[in-house]
Amino acid sequence: MEKIRIFDTTLRDGEQSPGASMNLDEKMMLARQLERLKVDVIEAGFPSSSPGDFESVKRIAQEVQETQIAGLSRTTPGDIDRAWEALKYARNPLIHVFIATSDIHLQYKLRKSREEVLEEAGRAVAYAKRHTQEVEFSAEDATRSDPEYLARVVEAAIEAGATIVNIPDTVGYIIPTEYGKLITFLRQKVKNIHKAILSIHCHNDLGMAVANSLTAVESGARQIECTINGIGERAGNASLEEIVMALKTRRDFFSYQVGVVTEQIYPASRLLSGITGILVPPNKAIVGANAFAHEAGIHQDGILKEKTTYEIMRPESVGISQSTLVLGKHSGRHAFREKIKTLGYELSEAHLNQAFQRFKEVADKKKQVFDEDLEAIIADEILRIPDLFKLVNLNVVSGSVTVPTATVQIEIGGKLYQEAGFGDGPVDAAYKTISKITKTKSHLLKFLVNAITGGTDAQGEVTVILEEEGIRVTGQGAHTDIIIAAAKAYINGLNKLEHQKRIKGV
Repeated sequence: MEKIRIFDTTLRDGEQSPGASMNLDEKMMLARQLERLKVDVIEAGFPSSSPGDFESVKRIAQEVQETQIAGLSRTTPGDIDRAWEALKYARNPLIHVFIATSDIHLQYKLRKSREEVLEEAGRAVAYAKRHTQEVEFSAEDATRSDPEYLARVVEAAIEAGATIVNIPDTVGYIIPTEYGKLITFLRQKVKNIHKAILSIHCHNDLGMAVANSLTAVESGARQIECTINGIGERAGNASLEEIVMALKTRRDFFSYQVGVVTEQIYPASRLLSGITGILVPPNKAIVGANAFAHEAGIHQDGILKEKTTYEIMRPESVGISQSTLVLGKHSGRHAFREKIKTLGYELSEAHLNQAFQRFKEVADKKKQVFDEDLEAIIADEILRIPDLFKLVNLNVVSGSVTVPTATVQIEIGGKLYQEAGFGDGPVDAAYKTISKITKTKSHLLKFLVNAITGGTDAQGEVTVILEEEGIRVTGQGAHTDIIIAAAKAYINGLNKLEHQKRIKGV
């Protein structure tokens, strides 16, 4: 099988993403992770762009010895010399020279003629070749260049000694079909193309960087330039993780070898996100939080029976420990039962139905139900003593200029009782009204509130300690409405008191 080289430019093009600048230590951490990932080339930076970039390329070249290290350079001798000064410590250095070839860039940016650029490209490659045998030439904005002229420049670069020629879609302009035709045209037109590796570098301005890269491979490209998490200028670059996993997952279509250790993909993604602060969207392919998460009941049922029903990759293959069954309002009973088992609870069918009904009520109010939510539901609904007092309804009015008022309905022995009362706050009003209905005389010793999970839609868990006639009990209640959670905790405590009193004959 032919090999597709993975050229990672996270430390160079990726760092050009707004807000993605890294210091030297951070670049070293990422470079070592890229070495563990076993990419074929690490483009460590642009040495002449700043003293900091020079030092980072130099240190990476000195310390990362298992991977080829590249440095970017313009076509001027000063730039090339500066790149070599940083790269000369590498075991296998690669100088990457570039110049634009589109008429737009020639006219407005370079202010040079086609012939001047053609000559400069060949001269720069030959000069770089004096330093190292490995030289890559990039025709910036190649996809908006005249194909015939582009072919002439590529041929001149190879003639001057370029071992790799890169055809970048610098502004993410081209369509996959067009890109495939362009690569095919160059392979047919450039007479010495067989002497160099054909490389591609795609930007994502129209959302087609990965599609363009894979189409180019079909047409004969054998090196893909990409970045972790697809970061880079503007809308970013082709995403390394998407390219690699597409090539690996669809080996029936892409009959190529890729040397990347895929189990290091997710750790690389997390590291980069942590360093730059650029978060990965949940729906991002391969490394997003939802990439291996399933909420729909039908999907969860299928996954539990056979993972391949809804997963084309194993999460372990990219470094994620396992798939996630996300419990939400679309989840079914099968997934709920399995999740309860993993939490260590064995419930009867009646208790399971009771807990599932409560789970659905909570799920309608929350986007995601966490393990802690389920444990609270079980504690609140299942692991409680028989209720003498049952909360039926609670309505509280409170505000900065309103006297807190609570209206409470409680069922006692099959009969419904209702009262209203006032208090210093909504919880105090609720508790005083509950005490009036239940005719209890307990003392509230402690009142604790805890958010079970994060977010403004989190369930609140209230714990109270009540004491009456020397008997002390703990009551708990959970709900997304903290006032209701407080009322449930109080009533739970009152029920425990009544239970203990009956046992002791008080």
